[in-house]
Amino acid sequence: MSNSLRIALIAEGKTDYIIIEAALNAILPKPFILTMLPTENTRSELGEGWGKVLKWCQEFTHINPNVDTRSLATDPTLMDFDLIIIHIDADVAEKSYADYGTAVAQATATLPILPCSQPCPPPSNTVSQLQQLLLAWLGITQKDAKTVFCVPSKAGEAWLAAAILPEAHPLLTGIECNLNLETRLSVLPKALKVRKSVREYQSRASTITKNWTTVTALCSQAAIFHQDIEAKQL
Repeated sequence: MSNSLRIALIAEGKTDYIIIEAALNAILPKPFILTMLPTENTRSELGEGWGKVLKWCQEFTHINPNVDTRSLATDPTLMDFDLIIIHIDADVAEKSYADYGTAVAQATATLPILPCSQPCPPPSNTVSQLQQLLLAWLGITQKDAKTVFCVPSKAGEAWLAAAILPEAHPLLTGIECNLNLETRLSVLPKALKVRKSVREYQSRASTITKNWTTVTALCSQAAIFHQDIEAKQL
């Protein structure tokens, strides 16, 4: 495994890790090691979810206080990685910093506001807002050559659903604009039902990889993620 690509992933949760790893298995021609940050020993007190990503970004800016030289690629804790992926779901645009309490709301008073959702379709307008939000969280004006933003719309469940549901299933209509997809997947008939758990998502990971072409055809943000990864020429 010494020749494996080293990829850092800052993501909302463990099920997102599974979906993104499955996507990378379809995209990358080389073996890779995907490392979730922060690690279990240093995970944020905000727990799982977009607040964990926000906390990680804030810590990055504190470790790298010089705005002019701030870069993920040259951060001492990230320099050994070949690729850095930062993930949030597009439904973050519906949230508020106050969801994590008064202290977080006060600490983020100078950041772009939430909610910032735009009409969907198209999903791209909201995703664009969130990409700018991520840049602001990181305190940078543009991504470096090693960094990719992953923003499924409205959530990674869209990529999962596109991979596992039969063609013409009703849930595939407007799939990137459905805020209730996670719930809808959990109440499908037994043969198609998926509850949000590491075990159930992991059992579908190979299907996501196998059907990735279908995913990118149905989910524009999956196609963009694929293009962004390929553009790195890893």
